[in-house]
Parts: sequence; structure tokens; C-alpha cells
Amino acid sequence: RIAVFDNDGTLWSEQPMYFQLVFTLEQIKGLASKHPEWKDKTPFKWVLEDDVESLMKADHHALLELLQATHSGLTVEAFQQIVHSWVTKSKHQRFDRSYIDMTYQPMKELLNYLKDNGFSNYIVSGGGSDFMRAWTEQAYGIPAENVIGSSFGYDVVKMGADTVIVKNGELVSNNDKQVKVENIQRIIGKKPILAVGNSDGDHAMMQWSTSQNIPSMAMIVHHTDKEREWQYDRDSSIGRLDKAMDEAKQKDNWHLIDMKNDWCTIYGEASASK
Repeated sequence: RIAVFDNDGTLWSEQPMYFQLVFTLEQIKGLASKHPEWKDKTPFKWVLEDDVESLMKADHHALLELLQATHSGLTVEAFQQIVHSWVTKSKHQRFDRSYIDMTYQPMKELLNYLKDNGFSNYIVSGGGSDFMRAWTEQAYGIPAENVIGSSFGYDVVKMGADTVIVKNGELVSNNDKQVKVENIQRIIGKKPILAVGNSDGDHAMMQWSTSQNIPSMAMIVHHTDKEREWQYDRDSSIGRLDKAMDEAKQKDNWHLIDMKNDWCTIYGEASASK
């Protein structure tokens, strides 16, 4: 029995910008002293000047350039060590919690419940595979091999007596919308009976998972709690929920999770992250 979960906005928060983007911007600033040319070159110039407005208005090519500068040229192990340190030690500006403590306690309880009842849980997210694999087992109990995300290419390199995998800047898969369905079929090879998301980026995955002649279900985390988290849906530039919400209201096996009214806690107790 297969269950698939989006990550951003479904298993942890995603506001005011995707956490992997926050990581990327901080990495750009940390590397800036080695790249003096960045101060005059967009999109790096926007990052160094904290011009978030220009950055958010830019097309996906600008973001891709930032990701290539920070996510490539390293071995997978070195990159994941950097990510794990950041996600456990850096703090979210609003909540003063480590990013690994911005995960949703009710969803972690659901993951444990499913695992105890014979499900194999997978993350199928637009976030980077290597970025998520650095910490998902610690946060959710989901091992690296059960994480499907966007990905860059790899180079197999000999370093002395060792063979290592080095990340390169070629975008191999942008794991969003219909591509999520393709990658579930390609990598898992079996249709899920439970799909959980929070936005229209998960719509195709939920439609496909519930299009079968056996019991199946889709669940949508609806962000309705502006006090304990954020409130947004149709008009949000991040995690926009529109068509999928309309479909959930029409189908008996699609369920909207009202964060404000259904969850007693959002994040639970902060862990002693190391």
C-alpha cells in the first residue's frame, strides 16, 4: 500500500518563501566573497542587495542560475552535510525555530500511523531530491530511497582510489504537476492509494491516485490558520490552491484538512536538533 506526500506546505511550512530557496539565498551570500562579479550580475545582484521583489518577479531561469551556483560542483555527501547543518541549526525568522522543527506534528503522526498499518510512505515533491534526502529520515522517518524530487544531473568521478558522485548543473527533472505522476510510475512503479498535497502542483498526483477501482483517497492541507501558521489558498504565489480545492469539494474521497479547526497543534514541541 503506497502513500505519497508532497513536502512544501504539506509536511512542513513554505512561507514566506520555499525553505530551499531561503537556503539558496543564504548560500549565495556566503559564497559572494569568492565571486566579486556577482555584485553587478543579476540575479546574484538582487540576492546580495536583498532585492526580494525583483527576485520573486524573475522567471524560473533566474532561480535555476542560483541553484546551479549553490547545488552543483559538490559531491552528494558534501552537499547533504551542508544542507543537514543548515536545516537543523538555522532558524526561521518568524518562529525562531530550526527549519527541521517547522515540520507539522499532525502529519508526522499520520506518517507513523500509516507505517504501522502496512503503508510505504514516499515524498513526491518539487523540492530537490538531494536537499530533502539530507534530513527526511530524521524528520519524518522517510528514508532517502523513498524521496522523489526535482533533480540535477550527476558526474561519476574518480578521486584517487575512490569513485564519487558529483552534482552538476543540468536540470534533469522539475518534479511538479504531471511530472510527479510520471516519476511515481517511473520510480515506484505502482499507483498510490493515498495522495496528500496542499496545492494545484499536487492536483495531477491526487487525480491519478484516486482514479482506480479500489478504495483510494486524496487529502489536502488547507492553510487556514494565520495566527499559528499562515492563511492562503487561491491568490497565493506560493502553494496556490485553486482547482484542487474545487475538486475536493465535489468528491467524497477527497478531503480538505482545515489547519485552524482540525489541528490541535501545528509544530509540536521543538526538538533538540544537532
